Amino acid sequence: MFDPNVQVRQNLKDIEPYKPGLSDEQLRKELGDRPLVKLNSNENTLGPSPLALRAMERELPRLHLYPDGGSDLVKAAIAKHHHVQPEQVFVGNGSDDIIKLLSETFLDEGDEIVTPFPTFSQYTFGAQVMKARVKLAPLRADFTYDVEALLAAVTERTKLLYLCTPNNPTGTVLKQAEFDHLIEHLPDHVLVIVDMAYDNYATNPERFQFNAGVLRHANVCLLYTFSKLYGLAGLRVGYAIGHPEVFAYVHRVREPFNVNRIAQVGAIAALSDVEHVKRSQELVQASRRQYETLRESGMHVVPSEANFALIEVGDGKRVFEALRKQAILVRTGFVGLESYVRVSFGTEAENQACIAALREVVAHA
Repeated sequence: MFDPNVQVRQNLKDIEPYKPGLSDEQLRKELGDRPLVKLNSNENTLGPSPLALRAMERELPRLHLYPDGGSDLVKAAIAKHHHVQPEQVFVGNGSDDIIKLLSETFLDEGDEIVTPFPTFSQYTFGAQVMKARVKLAPLRADFTYDVEALLAAVTERTKLLYLCTPNNPTGTVLKQAEFDHLIEHLPDHVLVIVDMAYDNYATNPERFQFNAGVLRHANVCLLYTFSKLYGLAGLRVGYAIGHPEVFAYVHRVREPFNVNRIAQVGAIAALSDVEHVKRSQELVQASRRQYETLRESGMHVVPSEANFALIEVGDGKRVFEALRKQAILVRTGFVGLESYVRVSFGTEAENQACIAALREVVAHA
């Protein structure tokens, strides 16, 4: 009799599957028709780019055709947007796809990756799949980057170093001076992957920002996504900017047609939707000011440059469950952050409902 427990690759038993925030479908099944405030997945509460919606609708009659296998038109649009060359762009089925592809491209058993802690869990997942070792470099007490800790974690076995800025789930940024210091002192054999998923929301002038000069470093790769600012999380489109020789190898492990036809069309249109981008950024900036008022109630709100806030509430799980009973969904359960909840920014009314509930729940702890 075939026994999967015996035949499966044994390292898979040590991998915890990624647990996303509850989906809208799951919540509707659980809560019925009650008004729902869903602030648990860092989604764009304004919805998809209207230009993308119209472009995708026009493309529907062509679904019988395979998509462009290399996403060449998307790469050209992204290259124009960032003022780089198309061969410096790689398009994936979400940035999660690219993280896993980079792991499959570069990691052998026994290799190492370095990540800040806490940060996005998918970096660790990619390493575990390839039986690589994960070395954590803790953030400082105020959740800012400790570049010296990152450098100290690097060894001759380190292949990949991840930086998430603004960092998920803390919302804090890597400064340009910190990045420059890191690159100056990092061994050349380490590929630095900078996840910029939330950078479009950031305003800190001292933060690391992309410019074409970054690409003079062959060992730097930047990740972006259409899921957040452009409101296309359901399509799964992400991209990387980096050295063409790096991507030449990543293409060898990429699935053919990894980005579907509708997603490609939507992504191209979204890049030109200036009005939707402006509205999304303005809403996030206003939301930050709303949640900062929780400090008046004694709660610590970590200064955020993203579209979410990390808030210290005492017992994160208890607060999560209390809000859930009110049909308000936030996120908790991050390792090392058990006293916090992460709240995605919503509309002004959604934010106000969440803030009022937080004040009530925490006050009665």
